[in-house]
Amino acid sequence: MERWITLHYTLKTPERLDRFLSLQLPEFSRTRLQGLIEDGFVRVNGLVVTKNGYKLVQDDRVEVRIPPPAPTTLIPESIPIEVIFENADVVVINKPAGMVVHPAAGHDRGTLVHALLGYLPDLEGIGGEERPGIVHRLDKETSGLMIVARHERAHRYLQDQFRLRRVEKTYLALVDGRPPTPLGRIEAPIGRDPAHRKRMAILAADKGREAISEYRTLETFPSHTLLEVHPITGRTHQIRLHLAFLGCPIVGDTVYGRKRPTLPLQRHFLHAWRLKIVLPGESQPRTFQAPLPAELNAILETLRK
Repeated sequence: MERWITLHYTLKTPERLDRFLSLQLPEFSRTRLQGLIEDGFVRVNGLVVTKNGYKLVQDDRVEVRIPPPAPTTLIPESIPIEVIFENADVVVINKPAGMVVHPAAGHDRGTLVHALLGYLPDLEGIGGEERPGIVHRLDKETSGLMIVARHERAHRYLQDQFRLRRVEKTYLALVDGRPPTPLGRIEAPIGRDPAHRKRMAILAADKGREAISEYRTLETFPSHTLLEVHPITGRTHQIRLHLAFLGCPIVGDTVYGRKRPTLPLQRHFLHAWRLKIVLPGESQPRTFQAPLPAELNAILETLRK
């Protein structure tokens, strides 16, 4: 349903229109508000303004038209998902290995987004995106915890929590060999691999984006090591690349590790185990945990014999 929001600029100092709206309407991302301005959905003193940098002056009257969500082409699917927690703002789920998070080329059905739309029809249209409610992702073969926003305000809040690095994520990874030290910190920039555009790579500082991971050893075996990994940043394939960079790639990772897995596993051994976050409207952090899937537990039990 379409709605209008009317605001008044009361300060004596001129201010950019997009900045003013982002401060007044925190439930929307600045990018979304800039899109509304550029598309002619904002009026100042009755006149349409399409420049984000338009300077407001004292006593300006600003009207913002919030259009109804564009109809999505995504078809909800009745796919079982394991819900760890839910309230009016968020849903925390345990994603299985083998499930793609959002639609992309070659994955137009059966994704987590399709399953979420089947479970929560109101997700349609959050952020006006084809990835409703999604604020972070896991690789297809990575299992474990993901948090999803149920409405626009929660979506913006969660985006800010991840951007400001206030979310603590803990992964379990079984690697080939062992890292050079029992615990450590990896700082190695990541960017698109210039030789393989579908892959990421460790790059020089001026060509890649900052990427930081911390790890500690939980258990050692003759040829493998179980690690607890904390990604400080959230780059694509970050943990997989950083551990391979140390010389101890994740077991089963045939892209960045060994082409032939050293253990009988049909996926890589990486699991988003724990998530600590302050939820919208709360002051203390909650910690969620997803146990290791059976196939990963079986591998560990075999190694312990």
